[in-house]
Amino acid sequence: MKAIICTKYGTPEVLKMVEVDKPVPKNNEVLIKIHATTVNGADARIRGAVFPSIFNFPVKLAMGFKGPRKQILGVELSGVIEAIGAKVTQYKIGDEIMASTGAHFGAHAEYICLAETAEMTHKPSNMSFEEAAAVPHCALAALYFLKKGKIQPGQNVLIHGAAGGIGTFAVQIAKSMGAYVTGVCSTSGIEMVKSIGADKVIDYTRENISKYGDTYDVIFDTVGKSSIPECLEVLNENGQYLSAVHLELSRMLEGIKASLTSNKKVIGGVASYTVENLNYLKNLIEAGKLKTVIDKQYSFHQMVEAHTYVDTGHKKGHVIIRVDAN
Repeated sequence: MKAIICTKYGTPEVLKMVEVDKPVPKNNEVLIKIHATTVNGADARIRGAVFPSIFNFPVKLAMGFKGPRKQILGVELSGVIEAIGAKVTQYKIGDEIMASTGAHFGAHAEYICLAETAEMTHKPSNMSFEEAAAVPHCALAALYFLKKGKIQPGQNVLIHGAAGGIGTFAVQIAKSMGAYVTGVCSTSGIEMVKSIGADKVIDYTRENISKYGDTYDVIFDTVGKSSIPECLEVLNENGQYLSAVHLELSRMLEGIKASLTSNKKVIGGVASYTVENLNYLKNLIEAGKLKTVIDKQYSFHQMVEAHTYVDTGHKKGHVIIRVDAN
């Protein structure tokens, strides 16, 4: 089978398409023919070894110093089950699924084997393979942190990076929880963020979040670029600042100080993915409350071009790879 491998850290040109052995499912695994996958910020950061300085050594210790030990990147996919192991009971051949591979990676290939207990569920009936491929990573991250925020109907929620991969899902999930949602993005994303349900949009290139005098119960930073002190100023007492990305040391210290000296909480860390949350998202999708925003689509042979585009930092929503396309 064909796969895209990353043997060393660097620019998108380090990625190469090669032939590798097609995997064979173990007793508890399913073999998936991948129809679509994505290139997101996590893939680009791993390929380019772009890690916060405080985490650089431990991340490379875990992943590899000269290049990723797991050379086939990709953390999410959609596809069709082609074979099942002898002990698999939850799935059958022909099932259409979407799945997260998490730290195992491996989605940038034509086939993959996953345990039936992996973060996997049936593809929503009202989504294409391309749309479904983007759900198991960014939407799960958005849901994980928004649940940490314990959002209640009527609360004011501010989402930084509302036009991004996590942000577009976060806007919609927060709305489904009954929140009044303000999205923060650049000028080019304003209309799109409005179209997915944001009640208000702030253009960070022209306006400061404190301009309108609004305060928020939850502030969710999906891109790690907001000023924590500035956010805390407009965060209500007992409010929560959520961060979906690893913080640099200075920002971590700001967060710790805020949590120790006020009733405002700063919550970060690594999102935990579960099948329960993936099914929660599937139900939202089938109820018409959650959709995937696709920016660009590329064929499997255009992986370098896809990474190059993601590296610009200007993507809106998701970049999809059609693995079954020529």
